[in-house]
Amino acid sequence: MVKSITIKLIILVGLINSYNAFSNVLEKDKDELEKEIKEYINHHVLDSYDFNLLSYTKDDGAKVYVGVPLPVLLWDKGLVVFSSSKLNHGKSIVQVGENYYKLYHNKIYKTDSSGTIFYDKNNHVANKSPVDFSMTKGVVSILLVSILMFVLFRNLAVSYKKNKMMASGIGRFFEPIVLYIRDEIAIPNIGQKKYKKYMSFLLTVFFFIWFCNIIGLTPLGINVTGNIAVTFCLALLTFIITTVSGTKDYWKHIFWMPGMPLPMKIIMAPIELLGVFIKPFTLMIRLYANISAGHIVMMTLISMIFIFRNLIGSSLSFMLAFFISIIEILVALLQAYIFTILSALYFGFAVEEHDH
Repeated sequence: MVKSITIKLIILVGLINSYNAFSNVLEKDKDELEKEIKEYINHHVLDSYDFNLLSYTKDDGAKVYVGVPLPVLLWDKGLVVFSSSKLNHGKSIVQVGENYYKLYHNKIYKTDSSGTIFYDKNNHVANKSPVDFSMTKGVVSILLVSILMFVLFRNLAVSYKKNKMMASGIGRFFEPIVLYIRDEIAIPNIGQKKYKKYMSFLLTVFFFIWFCNIIGLTPLGINVTGNIAVTFCLALLTFIITTVSGTKDYWKHIFWMPGMPLPMKIIMAPIELLGVFIKPFTLMIRLYANISAGHIVMMTLISMIFIFRNLIGSSLSFMLAFFISIIEILVALLQAYIFTILSALYFGFAVEEHDH
């Protein structure tokens, strides 16, 4: 009897220890999976030196990346050129002449043959970073979108010329959009007299943002308008055009509003001047935040499929990801529309004529 109880206790203790060990392994695998997913989402949102399509791990633990490498162009006392495949996603050291380079946290630094990264007292990287002119996936995407826009609208212009102001081919799809931007955005916000000189910018910025947002929904991991440097440049152009176009009446309403008591003019002048800079700032942040958030939500929902690892949880994650992807198609067009209409509104403020 005692012997039987002892055996059962030993078996029970063994099962408990096995369960604890198994739970620790699962927890460890879960932590590693969550860490890997977080790194993958960050990699997807940020710009990179290649078009990474997919990656997988071999039986020996080596990770293999499948994608298209891009040329790395550095200026380090002369032009340094090599393929991004040599960086191996930061796992390899690239030697060019007597210099060594390493990719660390999505930035290329000079290092030694061992790939040592030095830190200062504030825990910032102390290695020198050469001037980077590399063709990242963001730069290549911008060039491709620019070429696509040039070809499409050149063909549209040629078809107008040949067919007596009638669009043909794919131009029939884009013609109503061009007319909508002219009739519903430019003319109502800028005015019938002055809208024409702003049409080229409004059309360019609308289709550029729209096309960039659409290719950002492909599996190539492109996030052009989710890069704050790109949205900053677009907002800066709007700010420059608005500032240069501003009439005397426009600046008078900012610095010395007519019809207001003197104390109110003194109070309102700095607020109005601050608004001149806040308007393009909101353009920049709105586009950047909405597109980046959409990419993060999409990648998070897709990653939940691998976290749940069961029929119900994975199926729900897939359906949510599919539903959000449909919404993102609408958001891609909506963000282009919002940026364009607000730019037209700011131009209208700058050239508006007042009766007084």
